[in-house]
Amino acid sequence: MIVVLPQLSFLRDTYGTILCLTGVAAQVFAGRRLRVSPRLNYGLALLVTVLYCLFGDQMIPALWYAVPAIYARDWIPGLISVWNLLTISAAILILVGHRLPHFNAERRKFLRISTAAAFAVPTAVLGAGIVTRKDFQVNEVDIKIPDLPKDLRGLRLLQISDIHLGAFFSRKDLARVVDASNGLRPDLAFITGDLITTEEDPLDTCLLELSRLRSATGVWGCMGNHEMHARVQRYTKARARELGMDFLRFEQRSLKFGNSRLNLLGVDYQNWRLNMPKIDELLSKDTFNLLLAHTPEVFPDAAAKGVQLTLSGHTHGGQINLELLGANLNVVDLDTKYTKGLYTLSGSSIYVNSGLGTIGVPLRIGAPPEITVIRLCNS
Repeated sequence: MIVVLPQLSFLRDTYGTILCLTGVAAQVFAGRRLRVSPRLNYGLALLVTVLYCLFGDQMIPALWYAVPAIYARDWIPGLISVWNLLTISAAILILVGHRLPHFNAERRKFLRISTAAAFAVPTAVLGAGIVTRKDFQVNEVDIKIPDLPKDLRGLRLLQISDIHLGAFFSRKDLARVVDASNGLRPDLAFITGDLITTEEDPLDTCLLELSRLRSATGVWGCMGNHEMHARVQRYTKARARELGMDFLRFEQRSLKFGNSRLNLLGVDYQNWRLNMPKIDELLSKDTFNLLLAHTPEVFPDAAAKGVQLTLSGHTHGGQINLELLGANLNVVDLDTKYTKGLYTLSGSSIYVNSGLGTIGVPLRIGAPPEITVIRLCNS
């Protein structure tokens, strides 16, 4: 069961600060219930708050940029976020334990167990999420396309997304993905944005590693929001072209397979709501249109305009998914209902890739990184 939450984008934009404040409050609560020394409890809460103000979300940019160790800027707020998730989980378990009836012998036993579990269970879950965050899966998906041209049937499309090369995902990690991708022998290879996170991340290294990707008909890509924020869109396109890759920025390419053609479109992330009308002139009637767009929010517009298949990323598959009362919850649901996997609308399809890297927290729960191989099928 997937619950689509109200799309409150302001919560998405401030979730780091909200998580920190909630986590600090949860830590103080849990510390008091577990009889932790007040000096240690409140001192740690103050330390976490100060460190987050210095490093988290660049709240004080001058101090943030003054830190010489670039990776520390990612790992410190990342570990703070993990700590906050741990203390929030512990506080919830403690509250559940204390809701049992009073003066019950079994309650005392349960409280002792729940107190231990308050940190043991969340620590185990979060620890596993950190350790396995790079264990990518190869997901093979058949997508049925109405009236798919004969010579496009069986075409194998490889998609990777959201690499975020940097502190949490290294060149060695990306090399493993590229090697595995080449072993799948795709007909086309696509990269749907967010090669890096900030302008100080190793973009050139990422592009060099991606240039090793091989497919029968080239490697294509589109820009993500982090290329936009880092202001490296022009450089990314130019350098990628030098390395044999083509990142499409409101552009199209006509690709021929036998007697059939595939019209490939790519759009930038920025102002997509305003720029989506631009794709009208890029569409090809009576041709299979495939759109590369970093954010899946383009899907309703793309489907309405007659795009048969859209490939997106951006969501990281929710990155941290929590099961509560049979429902899957994640922060991405606050922003979009297209979180991960395959969706269809009015005869059009979109595949939302869960990505490879992470952002904010070096952690994945319920959203393993993926390489996707899509096989086009006639419906």
